Amino acid sequence: MVSQNKMARWGRWDPAQRARDRESGPAPRDDVAGAILPNGFEPCLVTLLRVLAPRNAETDAQAVQPWLLAALARTGRLPRAAELAFSISDELRRGDALVALVKAAADAGDLHGARALAESIPLRQCRDRALVALVSAWARSGELGRAVALAKSIRYPHNWDITWALLARAAADLGRTREALAFADRAEELLRDAHGGSHTSRVLVLLLEVATVTGARGRAAELTDRLENFARCHGPGGQGFDLDTPRPLTVVLVPEILAGDLDRLDALLRRPHLSPLDSSAVAELLEAVAPTADPDVVLALAERMEKLLGAYGVSSPDAVIVGTAAALLLARHGQVERATAFADAMHAPDLRAGRQAQIVEELARGGDTARAGELAHAIADRWARTRALIAVARELARHGEPARAEALAHTIADRWGRGEALGAVAREPARQGEPARAEAITRAIPYRATRARALAGLAELSEPSAARRFAARAMALGEWHRIVFQLERLSPGASAVVADALMH
Repeated sequence: MVSQNKMARWGRWDPAQRARDRESGPAPRDDVAGAILPNGFEPCLVTLLRVLAPRNAETDAQAVQPWLLAALARTGRLPRAAELAFSISDELRRGDALVALVKAAADAGDLHGARALAESIPLRQCRDRALVALVSAWARSGELGRAVALAKSIRYPHNWDITWALLARAAADLGRTREALAFADRAEELLRDAHGGSHTSRVLVLLLEVATVTGARGRAAELTDRLENFARCHGPGGQGFDLDTPRPLTVVLVPEILAGDLDRLDALLRRPHLSPLDSSAVAELLEAVAPTADPDVVLALAERMEKLLGAYGVSSPDAVIVGTAAALLLARHGQVERATAFADAMHAPDLRAGRQAQIVEELARGGDTARAGELAHAIADRWARTRALIAVARELARHGEPARAEALAHTIADRWGRGEALGAVAREPARQGEPARAEAITRAIPYRATRARALAGLAELSEPSAARRFAARAMALGEWHRIVFQLERLSPGASAVVADALMH
């Protein structure tokens, strides 16, 4: 229970990360970045990768890092990347690497190279996955004829409906309404033939988006009802929805709620224990509408959540999920008292401190940083107070008050928390083109690993000349693994040097 309480108080500020940072020891007064810059990033990275390779000795893919393949593809070195990927002996891992490489090449604009590589993938299921991705890429480039030809070459029927739906969406985005609706009709036919295949809900969502973009209101209304009915049969996620995308019911309900139409939501909540809109789906929905909902809509949603908590029972896990989401929605819109009432209504005293910190975070995100700072300092629990102060400092910097943000960060008693806050504050001067100011702030970060992580983040935000210095300092402190994703921007041609060294 103690560990659960600490997790609730810290939230996304991971206690394990804090422990690792503290174990890394204090940051040195001076670093050795000056020694790295003249010698170059490439030799350092080659050495690091070779040292680390034995840790993954169960596969010969240890040296073939995804970042390296993507960097080679982005910089016009697709044959070199393909050679590396084909060197992986494990068939499935090789197939996954090649599919990722095809996508990277397509994103870089090398559609012909990506297609040639896709068609050379030996494992048919991986070849199909690569071709599905390419269909959408060719369509987005305006080459609908080539995209259609590719779509017809896909072998496995379970990929057909999603392929034509993606093709329809790409055509709609291009303003090719006639083709988009024709492709959508084809996807519908294939969906019916599949009798509820693995991509059903995703296909329906794509077809709804196509109907919306093309102005086909009748079709959009019908698809909205179908998605709701599908969710009633298969649960709030429907079937085959992507975990990194909104649930189908969220896609359906968010536009209606933001327009002030809560009729469908009310119908779904009428019998909570039988509704496809379970507690996690409700929480996702509230989070989705929070940034842009009108105050009247927020209050109307809060009333419905109060009734829902009564149906769940205030001590149930479902009540904790929904009550927390409602509290955060209200806090985002400045309704602190009502948010606190929601948090207190849940009979979970062990979570109270964490909820207080979350309310402060959302209040700060909504722009009321002054009140958020007062509430943060008033939190009795030191872990939750630290978490809240970090969030307020970050939002102050983001809202254009760097001096107040830095001053607040220095008031945080916990050394790790102070470093996290300063790292967040330093990002804003870097975004504004003030690298010297950003670097000065990072020098006050106490722990080595915390400072290294902050410097790696600054490298992502800065112009190449300043980014190289930040990256060198981060590498000197041990944060090399985040720098490799920026390698080509920092040192053009470096990915090829690393690839050559790893292959010989």
